[in-house]
Amino acid sequence: MPLRPSLGWPITLGVVMIVLLVALTIGWVIVNVSTAHWAVLAIGATFLGILIVGVVAYLVLSIKAFRLNQRQSNFIDSVTHELKSPIASLKLCLQTLSRHQLSPEQESDFHRFMLEDLQRLDNLINHLLDAARLDQEPVERGFEPVDLAAVVDRCIESTLLSYRLPEEAIKRHLEPATIYGRPMDLEMIFRNLLDNAVKYAGKAPEVFVDLFRPGGQRVRVRISDNGPGIPYKLRRKIFGRFVRLGSELERSKPGTGLGLYIVRTLVKRMHGQVTVRGRGSLSGTVFEVDLPATNGRAGANVE
Repeated sequence: MPLRPSLGWPITLGVVMIVLLVALTIGWVIVNVSTAHWAVLAIGATFLGILIVGVVAYLVLSIKAFRLNQRQSNFIDSVTHELKSPIASLKLCLQTLSRHQLSPEQESDFHRFMLEDLQRLDNLINHLLDAARLDQEPVERGFEPVDLAAVVDRCIESTLLSYRLPEEAIKRHLEPATIYGRPMDLEMIFRNLLDNAVKYAGKAPEVFVDLFRPGGQRVRVRISDNGPGIPYKLRRKIFGRFVRLGSELERSKPGTGLGLYIVRTLVKRMHGQVTVRGRGSLSGTVFEVDLPATNGRAGANVE
């Protein structure tokens, strides 16, 4: 596997060019001041200033393009892995069923494994379709009053079922709350957050979900887990498109790097905010989704 290019050379080259330009500018100014060519000095300084700005802009744009290319490569790696793993598993199960005589219990297990692989493929396709849909749909289409507690409760039950977890793995405290939005969008938000919380919490996940009214016309949902946590300097990056922490070749958790991007985009469409922080002295991560509550008038919170 070829190594991906490093940012070191573009940054070093840009810095060296800027230093050389500044040194040449200072030397040129000193020469012109000594000969009192003020008009030439002003014109030359202007052009050199424009040149320095151009070099800096070029360096910034090059770094952004490099990072975008890196994220897209990361995304291709993850999608390829997500496609190959369940397809290879399905192929193995079908070959085993066709070549060997199995007991009814064994056949039932193989059918269950195949359904899980199909569900994994379905989740991947839905993620990709959801991300594409975000760039096409009107923001306010289909908004309606939604019982947020009921939506979050459904998402919790769905997550418990998907990961075959006991009821106590996700503890919940849900106060009644109604917001204005699309039920499908809200389910995408909280299924993604709950999926992340359980997926990265390890073999014994402990997830806490609190829905409460902090005051005023606001509703807040807090989801905390006992996973390894997210380093402070990376917390802003995780909401970007195609962003996954670490290398695709070394990770064991499935994903595409689109889940938190979908969460942030949908929350912003509902005039809300999503934040991430640590759990203080405890290991784990806390995600908070803050949304406007309805005040009894349809569309009152939609601009």
